[in-house]
Parts: sequence; structure tokens; C-alpha cells
Amino acid sequence: MSEWDSDKQPGWGDEPTQPEEKGQGASSGKKGWFGRKQPAMPPESGRDWRLIEKLVMSLQAEQRRSRRWGIFFKFLTFGYLFALLFLIRSPIGDGMAGATGAHTALVEVNGTIAAGELASADNLVGALRSAFEAENSRAVVLRINSPGGSPVQSGYVYDEIKRLREEYPDKKLYAVISDIGASGAYYIAAAADEIYANRASLVGSIGVVAGGFGFTGLMEKLGVDRRLYTAGENKAFLDPFSPEREGEVAFWQSVLENTHKQFVEAVKAGRGDRLAENEELFSGLVWSGEQALELGLIDGLGSTSWVARQLVGEEKLVDYSRNRSPFQELVDQLGVAVGEGVASRMLESRLEIR
Repeated sequence: MSEWDSDKQPGWGDEPTQPEEKGQGASSGKKGWFGRKQPAMPPESGRDWRLIEKLVMSLQAEQRRSRRWGIFFKFLTFGYLFALLFLIRSPIGDGMAGATGAHTALVEVNGTIAAGELASADNLVGALRSAFEAENSRAVVLRINSPGGSPVQSGYVYDEIKRLREEYPDKKLYAVISDIGASGAYYIAAAADEIYANRASLVGSIGVVAGGFGFTGLMEKLGVDRRLYTAGENKAFLDPFSPEREGEVAFWQSVLENTHKQFVEAVKAGRGDRLAENEELFSGLVWSGEQALELGLIDGLGSTSWVARQLVGEEKLVDYSRNRSPFQELVDQLGVAVGEGVASRMLESRLEIR
């Protein structure tokens, strides 16, 4: 018997239906809402309704699954946004919030010393204060690898080191120069109790420099006329598109010499009678570590670990330096990657054209 035949009910099919007796339909027929009698449905319609019911139920189940996944991805998106916001809002923090046990505090001076950089006065001063204030730090090592930078930022750090040394006389500050400690970086190092470097390190460059370009000759060749209007005799001071004036050059030279004098005085105050008598000591020259030792610019040859082990007596180093937030590191890495990709593509295009 087929499925179609199995669905047949008495009263339907090949045989004619028999009329129901009175009273029998009232008792055997199905009643619907409000006690009304539901009309009997053919088997084909019953199967169709069951299929429709299954389809509707499957659609409802699919909608439920879609809603669940939608809620999941919404929570995931909000979590990602909150995490991203936290990384953006998280400040440049201490490399070490709190260390247990005796240790040697470490503060890094890397790169150009300037406002907005990692080696800015705000970051260095904050790290130095944390290092000196730590109860378990026995001494502070200032590890320097910088060509210098702003004399203003260097002066801020120099003054703060002097103040901290007076406030914490029992904690010594050692400056250790790795690759280079020149110009503003040596300005900072001069405030330390003692300075150490490698025999091949570059030390010194006690001088001040300022430079620029003049475009007057190029403008004449191009037929460009400079039109400058000012209120104030020196408002266009050292304008690169105007010819130099002797008075302006002399005045700017006096500013540089005054800044150089401040630099020299700071180095002499920090190093004292350890400096050798040499006319070229403050001429802006840079020396190797061995030469700097002979000139009294440093106190000895050694590394950060050697200073912590031999001089401080606490080989354990704890970094108090201020570091970039993870988000800033990610942005920098992405920027470098994009720049390298663009440069490589441009180079490939150039080679193809050739």
C-alpha cells in the first residue's frame, strides 16, 4: 500500500460516502473554537498544512539562530571597540608599576630629545621620579643612546636630576652611554653622579647648532619676486626667502653663544674638577669613550650590567622607563609596513619603466 493510500480515511477515495446519521456527526466531528464544528479536510490538504507548518517552524528556528549570532557579533564588536578605546586612552605608562625586592632602577634615554618624543622631558622626569621614589631601588642607572636634541628639554631633565639627588642623597644616579651620548644627551648625563661608557661610544659634542637654507638665488633664476609685509622691524627675522642681513646674523649668533654658555656651565657644574684642561673640550667635537675618559668627560668604561653588579651591588635591573601604549606601537608598525609597501611598489614601477 502506498503512502497516498495509507492517508485515506473512510468517507474519501473511490467508494462513495455514506450520509451520517443524526446525532452521530455532533458526537464524532471535531469541534473548533467557540464550539463550532471544524469541516473535515481532505488528506492532500492535511499534508500541505503539515509541510507549511514544518516550513514555518524551520524559518522560526533559522531566525532564532540568526538572532543569536547577531547578538554574539554585536557583543564581539562592542568588546573590540571597548578594548580599542582602552588602548587609546591608556597613557604612556611606567615600564614597572611596582617591583618587589632590592634592585637597580633603570631609565632609558633613546632617540631625539624633544617634546612629544619618547625621550621628552615629561617622560624622563616622570620615570626618574618613580625610580627615586621606589623604596626597593638602591640606585638609578640612566642608560643613554641619543644624539641630543632640544636644549630646553635637556635643561628640564638636568635640573630635575639635580633636585632628585638632593632629595634622595643616599641613592646615586649613574649615566651609562651605549652607542652615543652627544650634545643634549651629554647635557643630561653631566647631572649624574658618575658617567660610564664603552670604549667605542661617542661622547661629547658640547655645542649648539642651528641651520637652514636660503632660496634667494633660486628665486632670481625662476623669476620669483618675494613680497613680504610686516609690522615690526624684525618680524621677518632670518626669512629664508630674503637676503641675509648682517645685523640679524650677529644677533642670532649671540643667541647661540648664550645657549652654549649655559651648556658649558652645566657641564662644569656637573663634572667639576674631573674635566681636563683642553681648549677643544667645548668646541662641539665628539670623542670616543677612551678619549672621553682621558678628557674627564666620563668616569670609567663599563656597561649597565657592570655598573649594577660592581658599583650598586644589585644586579637585578627594573625598567622604569615610559613606554608607548600598545595601540601606538600597532599604529607605528602599520605605518611602517604601509610605507615600505608603497616604497617597494614605486621602486618596482620605476624598474619596469626603465
